[in-house]
Amino acid sequence: MHLRPLTFLILFIVSNTLLMSQADPQAYRLFDQKGKKVKYKKMVRALQEADVILFGESHNDPIAHWLQHEVARSLRAAGPLVLGMEMFESDQQAALNAYLAGETEVDAIDSVGSGLWPNFQTDYRPVVDFFKSNGDPVIATNVPRQYARQYARQVYREGFGALDKLSAAEKALLPPLPVPYDAELPGYQRMLEMMPAGHGGETFPMAQAIKDATMAHFIVAYAGGRKRFLHLNGSYHSDDFEGIGWYLQQYAPELKVVTITTVEQESIDELAEENTGKAHFTLAVPARMTKTY
Repeated sequence: MHLRPLTFLILFIVSNTLLMSQADPQAYRLFDQKGKKVKYKKMVRALQEADVILFGESHNDPIAHWLQHEVARSLRAAGPLVLGMEMFESDQQAALNAYLAGETEVDAIDSVGSGLWPNFQTDYRPVVDFFKSNGDPVIATNVPRQYARQYARQVYREGFGALDKLSAAEKALLPPLPVPYDAELPGYQRMLEMMPAGHGGETFPMAQAIKDATMAHFIVAYAGGRKRFLHLNGSYHSDDFEGIGWYLQQYAPELKVVTITTVEQESIDELAEENTGKAHFTLAVPARMTKTY
C-alpha cells in the first residue's frame, strides 16, 4: 500500500524524461562537405565567394524549393545574380524573356515546346517571379525535350558521333562538338552497371552526359564577371562534383563552383556516411517530409 505513491512518482519521472528527451521536429539541417552541421549564414558566405552555385534538388521536395528561394534572396542582397534552370529549355528562352519583361503571361511559356513542368506554379514560379520583380535574367539551360529524346536516342545507339549528323540549327542547342567525355567517372560507371555492355550499355551514360554538357555550356555563356550564377537542377546532375560540375571544369576551369545537394534521411540529427562528401553543402530533409507531387 505504501509503494503506490512511489510507483506513481517513478512513472511520472520516466514519462517526463521521455518527453524532455524528444527534440523539436526539424524540417531540415545543413551539413558541410565533411558532414559537420553548418549554419545557413555560414553557407551563404561561402556561396557569395562562388561564381557558380549548383543547387541540386529533389524535384518534389518542398524544403529544397523553399531554400532555393531563400538562397536566391540572400545572394541577390549581396549583388547581381543570374538564375539558370534545368526546368526551362532553350527553345523557351524568348517566351521566358517576354514574361520576365512583363510583356506576356506565364501561359506564353507553357505554349512553347514541351511546356512548363507540372509543378511549376507551386515549386518554381515563386523564385522566377522574384527574379522578375528585380529585372534579373533567368536562363533556360536544358535541351528541348523533343530534341533531348532524339539526341539521347541517337547517342545511345551510336555514341557521340551521331551528333555530327545534326543540322546547324540543332547543333546550336548543344555545346561545341565533339563533346568531352570521361567514361571512368563514377557516376557514369554506376549507369553502366545498370545496363551491361552488349546491350548498348557503353553508350548509355553518354545520353546523360549530353544533358550535363548542355547545361554547363549555357551556364558558362552567362557566368562570370560581376554576376553570380545560381543554377537549379536535379541533384543527380551535380552530385559528387560530376555531371554539370565536371563539364564546367572542362569548359571554364577558372570559374569557382560551389555545390549543394539534397538528401532524405530517416533522422537528420547527423549526416549519414553514404551522403557525406556528395557536395560542398548538403541539405538533409526528413524522409517523412510531404511531397509536392
